[in-house]
Amino acid sequence: MNSRKDQLKAFDRLLTIMDELREQCPWDKKQTLQSLRHLTIEETYELGDAILDNNLEEVKKELGDLLLHIVFYAKIGSETKDYDIADVANEICEKLISRHPHIYGDVKVANEEDVKRNWENLKLKEGKESVLEGVPKSLPALVKASRIQDKVAGVGFDWEEPHQVFEKLKEELEELQEEVKIQDQEKIEAEFGDVLFSMINYARFLNVNPEDALERTNKKFIKRFQYLEKKAKEKNKTLKEMTLAEMDVFWEEAKKI
Repeated sequence: MNSRKDQLKAFDRLLTIMDELREQCPWDKKQTLQSLRHLTIEETYELGDAILDNNLEEVKKELGDLLLHIVFYAKIGSETKDYDIADVANEICEKLISRHPHIYGDVKVANEEDVKRNWENLKLKEGKESVLEGVPKSLPALVKASRIQDKVAGVGFDWEEPHQVFEKLKEELEELQEEVKIQDQEKIEAEFGDVLFSMINYARFLNVNPEDALERTNKKFIKRFQYLEKKAKEKNKTLKEMTLAEMDVFWEEAKKI
């Protein structure tokens, strides 16, 4: 691994390149916080994909892309004299020190849960009126539900045992089935949402990240379905021309790959 001196040298090199690009490249000169936003989101998802695939070479590359965006935003801020990269780094340093009194102060903690509770309580002391203020409004619904549950659990609003959450899940499923029988679409949607929310909560008690779990299932399904398509093509058939029994044979083969 590189020494701290080499790490700082590499970061300084990136800052210098960013200065040069912002000054000389027509595309880079044109960018704004707003124009970069959707690209940053895309880069974040690409990093997430690489992490799920455990492709460390890609993780390294995607981290570089994301770091470029952070440096880019900092450069734009320095041009408007609102902030620069030092302000960004110092801000997070101060936050980390403030939020870790068990490291930089005299607070005692017994475990990870104590740390999380302290974190949320400290945020409230910093002026936030609700622990849920830190949940971005634009998060995808599944991720948002998970973060909401993490946040409220951090201040003690939580179930005590996993079996309680599972019982709640079964209760929500029964309520959904009742609305399905009645065929009230608005209430079906509401109850379906409750089921999903309970499932996400149960995942937390199982130490499962629901977003990661679902995405891994997506990837698994895609791989198996594409195998099915490939086999159908080898038989000069379309999937519509195949019976479910025929497709099931290849699906079972795909599961063994």
